[in-house]
Amino acid sequence: MTNFFRYAFKETAVNLWRNRLMTMAAVLTVAVSLSLVGAALFLRQGAAQASVSWEKGAQVQVWMLYNASPSEINAVKVQLGESQYVTNCVYFNQLDDYNEARRIEAASIFDVLKVATMPTSFRCQPVVPDDAKIVQSQFQGTAGVLTVIAPDKYLHEVQTTVTGMQIAFLVIAAVLLLSATVLILNTIRMAIFARRREVSVMKLVGATNWFIRLPFIAEGLIQGVIGALLASGVVYGIHVTVNHLSDSANPGSLLTEMRLTGWQVFVTDAVVVLLGAAIGSIGSAFAIRRFLDV
Repeated sequence: MTNFFRYAFKETAVNLWRNRLMTMAAVLTVAVSLSLVGAALFLRQGAAQASVSWEKGAQVQVWMLYNASPSEINAVKVQLGESQYVTNCVYFNQLDDYNEARRIEAASIFDVLKVATMPTSFRCQPVVPDDAKIVQSQFQGTAGVLTVIAPDKYLHEVQTTVTGMQIAFLVIAAVLLLSATVLILNTIRMAIFARRREVSVMKLVGATNWFIRLPFIAEGLIQGVIGALLASGVVYGIHVTVNHLSDSANPGSLLTEMRLTGWQVFVTDAVVVLLGAAIGSIGSAFAIRRFLDV
């Protein structure tokens, strides 16, 4: 058994060195492909995380009439507190809403808009995004309620955008993984072709199938793993770059919301390395089955 693994290691090293130009090309191509795959996985996680953050920040706004009575306001407050569809409800009185309006509206409207004519409001967070429509239908038309604003259009746009990005990233990742697998397959095929006479002699003297196959499988595995390790470094570089850029970005911006934790980046890198090992092994195994008659 020791001699078997010693032979496999030696032959793998010889094959890699003998075809070093093709090996370098395969490793670099795998590295580029898996870098894009890792970037796609990174961006997919970041987009999903940003979507969750934006959804949490979305609010259902229940606007009361400016002349709503205290009993009507209290009734709505009690109903919101008992509702299973919203949480973290905050009441804005007329002065609060007036000051907020001054920050976001044109100054000209305040010639006619006064504190006394401002409506009060409740700002609540839906338990899940789809609950916003339920709350809107429940409170629209309630005594003392002016209108209910649900962020359904905003949430729909966010969800549609994120879903489209995730699908695009997964498609790109799948295509690149297939390309990397085919490249390793071709590299192993060339190695088999270069050693076809040697393989024939080994078969004649009684070498087992696995004795012949293992060096080729190990060659593809090593190519895949080395390329994957380079790609994992690229993914970590993306993580560092996003964190650096987000330090100077506005809170709530896309870059800020897409920041991943160190553990998430580690898991992404681990997936990239496992994918590299898998495509290396699969590509070489398929090449052996297809082009090596053992």
